[in-house]
Amino acid sequence: MDLLSRLLALMPVAGQLDARCHFGAPWRIDGAAAGEREIHYHVLLSGEASFEDGLGEPLVMQAGDIVMLPSGVGHVLHDGSGKRPAKSEERFVAGLEMVSNKGRGAPADVLCGRFLLPAMPQQLLRDHLPNRLLVRTSAAPGQDAAAGNRLTRLVGLMREESDELGPGSLALVNHLSGALFALTMRFASEAGEPPRGLLALAARPRLQPALSAMFDTPEKAWTLPELAELCHMSRATFARHFDEAIGRSASDMLTEIRMTIAGRMLAEGKLSVAEIGERVGYQSDAAFQRVFKRQIGVTPAQWRAQSRERVELAEVGEAA
Repeated sequence: MDLLSRLLALMPVAGQLDARCHFGAPWRIDGAAAGEREIHYHVLLSGEASFEDGLGEPLVMQAGDIVMLPSGVGHVLHDGSGKRPAKSEERFVAGLEMVSNKGRGAPADVLCGRFLLPAMPQQLLRDHLPNRLLVRTSAAPGQDAAAGNRLTRLVGLMREESDELGPGSLALVNHLSGALFALTMRFASEAGEPPRGLLALAARPRLQPALSAMFDTPEKAWTLPELAELCHMSRATFARHFDEAIGRSASDMLTEIRMTIAGRMLAEGKLSVAEIGERVGYQSDAAFQRVFKRQIGVTPAQWRAQSRERVELAEVGEAA
């Protein structure tokens, strides 16, 4: 199993479409900062747009482009004219917010939504993605045109369902939203030069045997020479490839994988903290608790209690 498949199996990401925006210039979308377990995204279905988040130069978006924001910061999407935006109107159709204005300039059609991360340690995913990721569905040099076509077809389905809004459309669009995350990640990892982090790591097939071992047998006391041997590399070459891809050592990555697995076990299972520590490679309960708190920010017991509280709150919300 490849790295992205393993990550998404361990940390399943859901999706939610929040709004469909039909604008004529001048227009502007003010995106609030994301919640604790959210990554906002925008899909430009037609027209052109400028994207700003204060973390780099403005991005110019073309029809078919997708931007996602792992950083979670507030952001702005606008027509680029610098003019005061025309007043917008909101209405809800079958549970989906439809936003429009009376601007008479160049039209734009935008999907706005969010990817919902599971209630488990997110550092492994969020900390190793770029602050913002712009994906153009037209295949760039070095990218698989077929992958771009699949992404285009998925976006097309989201457009059609949010156009028609028949029975079950909102639920279907939300499911497609979750698939959008996985397909966008895959497409970005196949770029000629994927950004340093998980996307670059996923693009290095020679490192996959070591990553598979980390996910499959986290309880084993892996050493750098053993991981390098799995990849048929020298220790120095293996360490260099790992650092070039993600900017972290293999041992750091192993620790993050172990703590993510432990976080899920704490949230979903009934094993004791010590038993979970053993299952992710720690014979000493004290050592496991120390590393978990350093990585996650709370003790294993606190994490388990917080996870249960989140589940209870979610159940209360659903009942209401």
